Amino acid sequence: MLDWLGLAVFVLCWVGYAAVVDRVPRIRAVSVIAAMDEHRHRWMQRALTRENRIADAAIIGNLMSSTSFLANTSIFILGGLLALFAAPDLGRRIVAAMPFAEVVISDGAWEARIGLLVLIFVRAFFELTWALRQFNYGSILLGAMGFGTQHIAEAAQAARVVNRAAQHFNTGLRAYYFGLAALGWIVHPVALMAASLLVLRELHRREFRSAVREAVQEGSRAPRA
Repeated sequence: MLDWLGLAVFVLCWVGYAAVVDRVPRIRAVSVIAAMDEHRHRWMQRALTRENRIADAAIIGNLMSSTSFLANTSIFILGGLLALFAAPDLGRRIVAAMPFAEVVISDGAWEARIGLLVLIFVRAFFELTWALRQFNYGSILLGAMGFGTQHIAEAAQAARVVNRAAQHFNTGLRAYYFGLAALGWIVHPVALMAASLLVLRELHRREFRSAVREAVQEGSRAPRA
C-alpha cells in the first residue's frame, strides 16, 4: 500500500502540475513561460527590421544545441536503466548498502521502479526531440521571413513555432526533474513522496515566484513592435 500511495503522489504531482500550469489560462498567464512567449514574439518582430539575421540564427542554434544535449543524455540514461533490468541483483545490492533504504525483494517490485524511470526518460526523449525539430522549423521560417514590417504575419508564424518548441523543451526538462524524484522510490516509497513534493515546490518557485520571473515579466509588459 505504501508503494501505491507513493506512486499516486508522484503521478499527481507530475501530471497535475502540468495540467494546471499548461492548460489553465489564468494561471499560465502569470508564469515565466508565458512571459518568455511574449519575448519570443517580440524577437521575431524585431528580426523583420534586420536584413542580416546571423545573430538570430545563432540564437536558434544555441537553443537547438541545449535541446540536443538533453535528448542525447536521455539515451545514455535509458541505456543505464536497461542495464539495471539485466542485472537486478547487482542493483539491489547497491541499494541495500544505502542508509534507510528499503531492500526490494521481489523482481516485480524492482522492475516496477526501473520501469517507471524508463517511462519518464522515454517521455523526455520524445518531447526533447520534437522540440529540436520545431526549433529547426523555426530557423527555416526565420530564414524565409521577408524584410520590413509588412511581413508581420510571417513573424507571428515563426514565433508560434518557436514558442511551441520551447513548450516541449520545458515539458522534457520537467521529466528530468521528476525523473530525479522517481529515484527516491528505489530507496523507499516515503522518499518518493518527499522527493515528488520537493520537485513540485521547486518548479512552482522557479516558474511563479523567482526573481527571474519578475524580471522577464516586467519586460513582457512593454508594447510589441
